[in-house]
Amino acid sequence: MLVDDLQVVLKVAEFQSIKQAADSLDIRVATASTAVKRVEKHYGIELFVRSTRQLRLSSAGEKYIPRIEQAVITLNQIGQSAQDELNLVDGELRLAVPSDLGRNILLPWLDEFIEEHLKLSIKLNIGDRNTDFYRDPVDVALRYGVPKDSNMFGFKICDVPRILCAAPSYLNKVTPPKHPNDLTKLNGLCYQIRDLVNNTWEFSKGDETFKVKVPSNRVVNDAEIVRRWCVAGYGVATKSVLDMSTDLLTGRVVNLMPEYSPSPKELWLICPSRQLITPAVRLLRDHITQRCQQLLDELRSSGHLV
Repeated sequence: MLVDDLQVVLKVAEFQSIKQAADSLDIRVATASTAVKRVEKHYGIELFVRSTRQLRLSSAGEKYIPRIEQAVITLNQIGQSAQDELNLVDGELRLAVPSDLGRNILLPWLDEFIEEHLKLSIKLNIGDRNTDFYRDPVDVALRYGVPKDSNMFGFKICDVPRILCAAPSYLNKVTPPKHPNDLTKLNGLCYQIRDLVNNTWEFSKGDETFKVKVPSNRVVNDAEIVRRWCVAGYGVATKSVLDMSTDLLTGRVVNLMPEYSPSPKELWLICPSRQLITPAVRLLRDHITQRCQQLLDELRSSGHLV
């Protein structure tokens, strides 16, 4: 009997289904069923009551499943502590990243990281929705914004300026804005989170702040699409300077009204548990921090950032 068998048992107890447990673990149903039988045989107890249509916990299962869960946590902590002591960088790192930053900036950085640590594999989850560490198969997430959950463990990667930008092809068709109020005459490219459309943009200049609601004929829930629309010349957008860095450096977009800056963001690498802060996570943090700083320095030296 292996620790993996116990983890299968916990998944079966969670889903009340061997098939759903197998699907979530990406293993065959027969493999999951055998693992459950192996655990039951080893301890001489029946953890589940089975029928042709359903499966539920037995009285013994209700009593012992919490103990099995605690045992698995303890065994995993022992294994992780042993790896930390040996400073091994191997195994699988399940990482969630934002859509635009992940696809267009982070991917080559991750390629470099894997080439440096050949025993490490990465399972990448790309998307803009907030990661639910208790439901999603993710160990660590790279996200814009300060973590709101005080139970999370995180590392701040860097401060990220945001810019108002547009493609030269769009600016040739309109009067370029000189003040935030001018945006009411332009087409905003807007990002949507759930049902909330981000069409009220805030800018600051010194101690002054300006809020303006922009008209828009394009709204999307994927930040990368906002960037694509912007590069294609469909309007103006407020974006992370990291997301737009390649387009700025190649002249595909222009930083507009730099004296009026949109609210900056912070980039964080977050984990749900201290036990998940492995040597691999620390090395990944250092690698991303270094690459972000180099990119921000390049943007400053080329005049795209103050």
